Amino acid sequence: MLKSRVFLLVVAILIAITLILTAAFVLWNYMEKSAGASPTQQDQASANEAEQASPDETKENTVLIEDVMTNLAANNRFIKASFAIEMENKKAKEEFEKLDFKMKAIIVQTLADTTPEQVQGSKGFDNLTSALMNKMNPLLTSGNIKQIWITASVLQ
Repeated sequence: MLKSRVFLLVVAILIAITLILTAAFVLWNYMEKSAGASPTQQDQASANEAEQASPDETKENTVLIEDVMTNLAANNRFIKASFAIEMENKKAKEEFEKLDFKMKAIIVQTLADTTPEQVQGSKGFDNLTSALMNKMNPLLTSGNIKQIWITASVLQ
């Protein structure tokens, strides 16, 4: 009688372990499939973006602002920088060129409020370009700024 109880207990434990492992396997495959779908969709979206703009189109929709020089928010420190600003379309580029004096003023004011430490390194450049985009885009009605690159920078 004791042997049959032990045997039934062992069989019940083995069945429970098998059910738990099966459920875990099914859940793991389900999670892997749903997690795998989003990177693929992101890769396809990135590929579509890259296909949309040829180098010629990019050059046609880019405005150059060269040699902007201003004092920084620190004593006796200044920066001289050049920018390449890519627009979404040709109409946005034309509008940006008509408002170039306002755009240069935004650049000068943004730099004047910036400390030397805030414009150093790639993280500093990323923060500066993001701030410029956030201030410039509201002035545009025919499109937006797609990307800003700092093409030259001298910090003194």
